[in-house]
Amino acid sequence: MKLWSGRFEKATDTLVDDFHSSISFDQRLYEQDITGSIAHATMLGEQNIIPKEDAEKIIEGLKTILADAKAGKIAWQTEAEDIHMNVETLLIERIGEAGKRLHTGRSRNDQVALDTRMYARAACAEARDLLKSLIEVLLEIAGKNLHTIMPGYTHLQKAQPITLAHHLMAYVQMFLRDRGRFSHAFDAANVMPLGSGALAGTTYPLNRPRVAELLDFDAISENSLDGVSDRDFLLEYLSAASIAMMHLSRFCEELILWNTNEFRFIEMDDGFATGSSIMPQKKNPDVAELIRGKTGRVYGDLMALLTVMKGIPLAYNKDMQEDKESFFDARDTLVKCLTVFTAMLRTVSFRPEVMERGAAGGFTNATDCADYLVRKGVPFRDAHRVVGELVAHCIAENKALLDLSLDDMKKFHPAFDTDVFESLSLIACVEKRDIPGAPAPNRVRQAIDKAREALAEEK
Repeated sequence: MKLWSGRFEKATDTLVDDFHSSISFDQRLYEQDITGSIAHATMLGEQNIIPKEDAEKIIEGLKTILADAKAGKIAWQTEAEDIHMNVETLLIERIGEAGKRLHTGRSRNDQVALDTRMYARAACAEARDLLKSLIEVLLEIAGKNLHTIMPGYTHLQKAQPITLAHHLMAYVQMFLRDRGRFSHAFDAANVMPLGSGALAGTTYPLNRPRVAELLDFDAISENSLDGVSDRDFLLEYLSAASIAMMHLSRFCEELILWNTNEFRFIEMDDGFATGSSIMPQKKNPDVAELIRGKTGRVYGDLMALLTVMKGIPLAYNKDMQEDKESFFDARDTLVKCLTVFTAMLRTVSFRPEVMERGAAGGFTNATDCADYLVRKGVPFRDAHRVVGELVAHCIAENKALLDLSLDDMKKFHPAFDTDVFESLSLIACVEKRDIPGAPAPNRVRQAIDKAREALAEEK
């Protein structure tokens, strides 16, 4: 018999039991549900809302259920619908009448909101830790490649010379922002909703701040309707996860390109690649491709919950049961992708000599050639035109800018002098970009130090 069956004259259809039940996925909330119930029972006893001896029995009973659940000794029952009713049913079986007092002053509506917020807090902290590990790997690789010249791209066309360190530090900035987004999502989840009841609070003198204190929440929800129907904190997690996955996907796309025979900037480790069932020469970057593909899955989880929530009137509606599968899937996917990507990145072999050869082609020093003329007093727009003509000439002659003689250059503008060749060297092109945020090695070193300090200062 269901704990809510008093008003009903017949049992629910077996089809409805299966369709209605959420225990298949919300069982992962068992620790949060039991911990929250212990805090609730503690407060009920302290407030003399239930006898203190009953509160003590409830707490001890819940602790035994938690221990058994962690040991894998509990088989959750579909007939009990969800994790909340499963735990309460087990409690009543174990301690008798006292267990029936646990739900005093509480609804499953505010109970599930509490459980989900507790799980979301842990998921946010977990994501921040995984991102920190990834950032540390990036900082280590960047520190070893401050002088590794490579081409920078716009429109996937060679544009200007940079360093591998500078390129990797761009991703450090992305992942640092991701950590900030998960911090905001944590703060959004860190609000205690218990006491909202089904939608209108309760007549019992609950001590809501005490429950928040026991469960380490920073605040309590300010409106009972919002307390049970708010899922913004999950949307914030899903949004942060989607953006983080987008950053991973961009990085994977570059690694996939760099691993091709056309680029040859890197070599994927055998442990993070696969072969072909028919082509014996193949070594495929499947891990990077899967992460790129799974990004769309997390986007789908975000869109699914946004769609669920968009037409729901206040307060709680059963539609909201659909929040967990999207949230859990996104969390699981993000954790797997961050974990395997970090491990893969540790093993990637970079090819500095190939990268530098790549920067030497494609006229990546053309902008520096124009800047050279500007320093000689030529207006930039004129300098831009002159160098464009020089590049066209080099293309026709199958030469690079540094292949030209000084006499060749002077045919295009008399301001060219012997010091032009030093100005157009790839190392000089990088080192002269010596302003904050630019690729000069000393600036990138400062950026690395700043990122390490930011990680070290966080609790």
